Amino acid sequence: MRVVVLEQAYGIENLKLVERPDPVPGPGRIVVDIKAASLNYRDLATVTAPSGRLPFVPCSDGAGVVSAIGEGVTRVKTGDHVAPLFFQNWFAGEPTPGALGGALGGTLDGVLQEKILLSEQGVTRVPAGYTDEDAATLPCAALTAWRGLVLQGNVKAGDVVLVQGTGGVSIFALQFAKSAGATVIVTSSSDEKLERAKRLGADHFINYKSTPDWAKEVRKLTGNRGADHIIEVGGAGTFEQSLRAVRLGGKIAVIGILGGFVKDLNVAAIFSANVFIHGITVGSREQFESMTRAIEATGIEPVIDKRFPLAEMRDAFECMKAGAHFGKIVVTL
Repeated sequence: MRVVVLEQAYGIENLKLVERPDPVPGPGRIVVDIKAASLNYRDLATVTAPSGRLPFVPCSDGAGVVSAIGEGVTRVKTGDHVAPLFFQNWFAGEPTPGALGGALGGTLDGVLQEKILLSEQGVTRVPAGYTDEDAATLPCAALTAWRGLVLQGNVKAGDVVLVQGTGGVSIFALQFAKSAGATVIVTSSSDEKLERAKRLGADHFINYKSTPDWAKEVRKLTGNRGADHIIEVGGAGTFEQSLRAVRLGGKIAVIGILGGFVKDLNVAAIFSANVFIHGITVGSREQFESMTRAIEATGIEPVIDKRFPLAEMRDAFECMKAGAHFGKIVVTL
């Protein structure tokens, strides 16, 4: 089988396509033929930032077909269309060190391989009618947006949701918010991307290059009330503005670090705004299953902007690095 691997050095230029033996499932294990994978910013970071783990197969998000099962497997059967869980040990309940200890494309080899050996517990069915490419967008980006906005954010009709940018998490958050009857404000540095967000149902648009004080604009758009929910993907570079843009008692779901990790924090702004801040690292299998039911009920379809064959995986990572995409980037296997 073909496998994408970093063998001796980090960096997009060091990604290699190699041959490895096909895996054979033991008791309780299954083999999934990966048909498609999708990229997240986290995947770019694991490829370019040394973590001490080599050789290494990148990428957390994929989907495919169960091709072989080991003794005692009962959760799935051959021919089932499934997606591997981002966290292979988080099935339900609150996050624990054990539940978060096995992440694909991180502590565990990822999905950029034609066949992957997994526990039968580490997969979930995909929404009815979804292609493998569609399903490959769900495990990290969609589930992160679902947990942050719906399960922990409790978004409801009439709420105002601000999403930062037009990457995978933000576009899924836009779609989940609109399906709940919320008003959505989108920020981007590209007027063309804002126009595309409009076609997905977004209500208000802020180009943060021409309007760098976008928090002030959010206040203006909401009659100085502020947004009920903010999907914070910028990290340290945008968090201060999020605090000024959120309403009293509003919620900020901290999801990404595109703008950096560390910056001085105005703690007074947090308690004076009575704001709820929750960090979101994907979700559990149970939460994935609840999202799947919602997707099937609402008909939400993922936005796939760019597709690359496996042999051009370096180009896919360069596209992610350039921020040239809207929604998701998919690699087909």
